[in-house]
Amino acid sequence: MNTGRDLDTEEYETDHEIGENNIEVWGLDVHNPVFLVSAVLILAFVIGTLIMPTEAKAFLDSAKSWSINYFDWLFMGASNLFVLFCLALLVLPIGRIRLGGADAKPDFSRISWFSMLFAAGMGIGLMFWSVAEPVAYYTDWWGTPLNAEAKTAQGADMAMAATLFHWGFHPWAIYGVVGLALAFFTFNKGMPLTIRSAFYPLFGDRVWGRAGDIIDVLAVLATIFGLATSLGLGAQQAASGMNFLFGVTDNINTQIMVIVGVTSVAIISVIRGLDGGVKILSNLNMVLASILLLFVFIAGPTLALIGYMGTTAVEYVQQIIPLSNWIDREDDKFFHGWTVFYWAWWVSWSPFVGLFIARISRGRTVREFIAAVLVVPVLVTLVWMAVFGGSALEQAQNGIGELANGLGGVSLAMFQMLENLPLAEITSLIAITLVLLFFVTSSDSGSLVIDSITAGGKLDAPVPQRIFWACLEGAIAIALLYGGGKEALSALQAGAITTGLPFTVILIVMSISLFKGLQSEMKHQ
Repeated sequence: MNTGRDLDTEEYETDHEIGENNIEVWGLDVHNPVFLVSAVLILAFVIGTLIMPTEAKAFLDSAKSWSINYFDWLFMGASNLFVLFCLALLVLPIGRIRLGGADAKPDFSRISWFSMLFAAGMGIGLMFWSVAEPVAYYTDWWGTPLNAEAKTAQGADMAMAATLFHWGFHPWAIYGVVGLALAFFTFNKGMPLTIRSAFYPLFGDRVWGRAGDIIDVLAVLATIFGLATSLGLGAQQAASGMNFLFGVTDNINTQIMVIVGVTSVAIISVIRGLDGGVKILSNLNMVLASILLLFVFIAGPTLALIGYMGTTAVEYVQQIIPLSNWIDREDDKFFHGWTVFYWAWWVSWSPFVGLFIARISRGRTVREFIAAVLVVPVLVTLVWMAVFGGSALEQAQNGIGELANGLGGVSLAMFQMLENLPLAEITSLIAITLVLLFFVTSSDSGSLVIDSITAGGKLDAPVPQRIFWACLEGAIAIALLYGGGKEALSALQAGAITTGLPFTVILIVMSISLFKGLQSEMKHQ
């Protein structure tokens, strides 16, 4: 393959070329058979779910429960290994390797780079769960971590530690493995920017064949289902928030209008590309999020929130090993209902987030990449959780507002917390804007990712393909909302989580392949 790079010819010599199996039709440039197979499977799933929403939900819920209950050891053990692997990359000599070669320069500033990876990674989730999750654990909404006694000081400390545990090192290590593997094999070894490329050191030219096709199709399904689920559920949450704050009717029409609006902005963003679209929106996200964070910190119980930062960090360090254990857990309801569910969800999202992070990370060293993807987000999440989660717990513990009665609904928790602070209408409007912008950045970055996979790894595929995938995400969410409601969306979510099981195995193999590739690169420097 002629890529213009000095490849390690012993391991990477190949006669294949990026996009060699692509076909051009209707102005598109798509990989055959990944694009066609993915489209057919997506269409079949949506039609089947619309025709039989209850049966589809029952079947996929069973598949999800089977994956979580029987393979909890795999999800937990693999996630622990990914954390250790990423931490090792921080200190090993291979951390000096630069993505794209020794002379490569970063495509984006550090601030823009971090803003994009954070917005795509979990920005939207933090808007809801930073308030809802600590209150849920504290009040025993669905189990308590390590069976801590609900509504006690110890229960509050454990609630914060468990929340940070679910959004800390483990999910970002999963993203880091995928992102680093794809960035390295794409920018250093001239492989296409698709999931299959990460397995070249182990499988050789077979990644260009059926095995690679299957991996890429799985990645497309996991990504499109995860994004469509988030878009549909997010529309319901946004509509609930607007109803709570402004009296806007919360019905299917409002939810569809939210999806149409988000999708329209996402289309504009994908047309403008990374620099003119995703980067600008991501930077705007971080500015608004910082303003909201600072306001809650100042207007809320400031001294108590400073205390939460310290106690949450200490509790996280003390509890990370017990919470990471899967043997003889006595808190089964919490363990399977929260932790293993989260780990499966993060894995199912890893193709999307990992590939997007890879695309924006050329020019960074391995050590810099891991620090930005693993360490910095955990520190930011600690502060975010301490401020928003701490404010929520203070209200719940002191009998202030609706949260004193427990978690009534995930979508309203943030607004219920802000309601008891000054300028509630303004801050709630900022919160709704942030939610919608995070959905837009997830949609547009996801469209770029799916486009790359279904275009055989090409980075310059025709713009109509990006528009197609952005429209399809919105169309799936609208169809399932309109045709099957929450049952159909829950079925889609269960389907996305079920893909986490095979992808966990894929990520383990990917880690081995990545380490092998990095070692080889180190020998030739």
